[in-house]
Amino acid sequence: MKPPRLFTVAEVNARVPRLQLLVERLQRGALALEDERLSLARERAVDADDIETEDLLRERSVARALVEELDVVVEEIEDTGAQLKDVRLGLVDFPGEVGGEVVCLCWQFGEPEVAFWHREDDGFAGRQPLPGTAPQRWLQ
Repeated sequence: MKPPRLFTVAEVNARVPRLQLLVERLQRGALALEDERLSLARERAVDADDIETEDLLRERSVARALVEELDVVVEEIEDTGAQLKDVRLGLVDFPGEVGGEVVCLCWQFGEPEVAFWHREDDGFAGRQPLPGTAPQRWLQ
């Protein structure tokens, strides 16, 4: 298995403006898809959790179009070299290196630049400020 390409902080930061647009588009599309699910649930007088994805896509052409658009956006995000981790929180990781260790450079939607990293196994909960950056608090 080929090791992942490692990104520098500067390379990730160069991608942040595009990621901002893509993740916002992804989040808006996901909300619209959920609205379609809720609308169908109201029509059927059932809980939205009871609506199977296949039913939603079969009965709502808008939902099918949204899923197709979301697939394209996810592909665009992944084409940057990123790993989309959480749509709702807008979490995106890039393989990188800190102190000679392969880690995830972690960016969250709304952050002006990548300022955190974590080990793969630690995930978002293990985020630490990048060396040389002042710890900042973001809405999470």
